[in-house]
Amino acid sequence: MNEALDISWLQLLAFSLILLVPLAINHYHRLDQGKDILISVGRMALQLLLVGSYLQYLFNLNSLLVNIIWLLLMLVIGASSVLSKTHLPKKVLLLPIALGIGIGLFPVLLILCLAVVRPTPLYNAQYMIPLAGMLLGNTLSSNIIALQNLFTCYRERKDQYEAAIALGASPRYASRQFVQEALRKASAPLLASMATIGLVTLPGMMTGQILGGSSPMIAIKYQLMIMMAIFVTMNISLVCSIHFTLGKVLSREGRVLVQFIDKDKL
Repeated sequence: MNEALDISWLQLLAFSLILLVPLAINHYHRLDQGKDILISVGRMALQLLLVGSYLQYLFNLNSLLVNIIWLLLMLVIGASSVLSKTHLPKKVLLLPIALGIGIGLFPVLLILCLAVVRPTPLYNAQYMIPLAGMLLGNTLSSNIIALQNLFTCYRERKDQYEAAIALGASPRYASRQFVQEALRKASAPLLASMATIGLVTLPGMMTGQILGGSSPMIAIKYQLMIMMAIFVTMNISLVCSIHFTLGKVLSREGRVLVQFIDKDKL
């Protein structure tokens, strides 16, 4: 297999002109997203350049302590992003969400490094950081969906919840249907994606490895490994995040102490 072909910065800059297409569509249909498009692309480029430079330094340093600090930083920023997208208070829920995601992430990451990939050394940043990033990426989006649906249920089906409390149900038992619905909806996108991988889509990790010169069969084995790891991480983190969240937002009497704000309806 050949090594990946490099792309010059000039080629990348020329290719970026393709962004004129969505900008033209935005202008024609008066979507008022031109500023958002430019800011998003600009931030993406800047963040990727900074992260790329730092990751190169991180890979060369390969320090266990620095790797752990970086993973914890990824975890906290990820949990903060989840709460920002769901419009829930960070002061109350940052620790529960970070803890829930961490409980899903770290055991699976440890199993991957100990039993499957087995890098040398075990904490090799070249493997640990990208694997953690892939596990976190899908887990964060699922947590956003779960929390949005959970608090939407509390708001829109308030009568159902209060009736169950009035009949003597515990707050968690009265919330059971809401939790089930949140878990189903949060899992649905990944399940749909897994069902179409190979026939409809070629995932990023597999494509990247093939473009990097790996054998397709090696790329497939890595992709199967990471998809199973993502699915397990997502399920554990969803259950833990919701469990810890309920512990913070439900009083003993059944009052919901934190309100979800749907800004699209304001």
